[in-house]
Amino acid sequence: MSKITFIGAGSTVFAKNILGDCLFVPALAGFEFALYDIDHNRLKESETMLSHLKANYGANVTIQSYHNRKEALKDAKYVINAIQVGGYRPSTVIDFEIPKKYGLRQTIADTVGIGGIFRSLRTIPVMLDFAKDMEEVCPNALLLNYTNPMATLTGAMLRYTQVQTIGLCHSVQVCTKDLFESLEMDHEGIEEKIAGINHMAWLLEVKRDGKDLYPEIKRRAKEKQQSRHHDMVRFELMDKFGYYVTESSEHNAEYHPYFIKSRYPELIGQFNIPLDEYPRRCEEQINNWNTMKHDLVGNTQITHTRSKEYGSRIIEAIETNVPFKFGGNVLNTGGLIDNLPEKACVEVPCVADRSGIMPCYVGEIPEQLAGLNRTNISSQLMTIEAAISGKKEHIYQAALLDPHTSAELSIDDIVNLCDDLIEAHGDRLPAYKGATQYSASSPPSN
Repeated sequence: MSKITFIGAGSTVFAKNILGDCLFVPALAGFEFALYDIDHNRLKESETMLSHLKANYGANVTIQSYHNRKEALKDAKYVINAIQVGGYRPSTVIDFEIPKKYGLRQTIADTVGIGGIFRSLRTIPVMLDFAKDMEEVCPNALLLNYTNPMATLTGAMLRYTQVQTIGLCHSVQVCTKDLFESLEMDHEGIEEKIAGINHMAWLLEVKRDGKDLYPEIKRRAKEKQQSRHHDMVRFELMDKFGYYVTESSEHNAEYHPYFIKSRYPELIGQFNIPLDEYPRRCEEQINNWNTMKHDLVGNTQITHTRSKEYGSRIIEAIETNVPFKFGGNVLNTGGLIDNLPEKACVEVPCVADRSGIMPCYVGEIPEQLAGLNRTNISSQLMTIEAAISGKKEHIYQAALLDPHTSAELSIDDIVNLCDDLIEAHGDRLPAYKGATQYSASSPPSN
């Protein structure tokens, strides 16, 4: 019996989307869906939900929960990763509240920035740990990583383990659809080319019947910027740098040094930037969980419509040998994007079929876009370096290289902030070696 293992299966909504989609794939008949999570209550809820779906659609699969990770992984053909190390409380709260004491504000804090760095540092060791399990009990499995920070986690797995890994994100698949809806343009029949890095990939080309649609997009976007709306940061970046970015405005507000600035508080209102957005969403989900749980877990008549998530479609393509094209996160080996570093994790068009996953060569992207990507890549690579080396100074350097953090804080404040975050996370981080802090860079006062 072939097996799909879901690590972090206590994410009930996401498990429904990914494994619910897999129920609609005839080629997966006879597969076992193996579920694993450290939260046994949430694990049981996901198992119950999927069992209801299986019964309602008459799917020929086995649903099985495991409390032992290695057993869950044993002989898996595909592994789906959706973990969150440290959870909303305490870790995400720490990622927001301690930087706030230094005057450093964030929106989502799950990709780059000081929050993204520490989420990476919590998560990479756990990922490397279960990579060892995979190398032992399912060495040929394909890992589909959905966990953020996407670039650092996928990059670490591809560079420091033998596990076949592809990073998958939602933003690429909805980018142009959402843009066209926002601008009241017809989305049917468009051709697009997207490449860059995760959460900062670029809509390089968008055409219909060979006609470039960018002039009309930019005209409408300029008009829309005259009034307040939810995507003002992306439209401003498109106006100044020439291209639309894949991930949302609330994300991109903290990926760049231009928007969240204590010296210019008016920018928050000017660009409609939702500070502390991720904690707000988390609190809302927690407060609504009881209602959601009834709909998801307690509903024996639960239904599912196959989503646009890539996971089931990649697996289906490999099982059936019918190619599927998607945007995936892979190492820039061989210079898939010529003007980005080879060690970087890039987001490029990929094709899946029985032979595996083949990323497509993109070539050079416009230099101004590569420049913006590099500002994030530098911090990402340094974050991986910190996780692998265990050296505290590499954490400092990752933070010092981050565009938003460095635009707001001094060197000394960044070092002190990192020390405070390390202390607050406690044993959720490995024990980093090295001096507790650098020598103060500012001269002593007389």
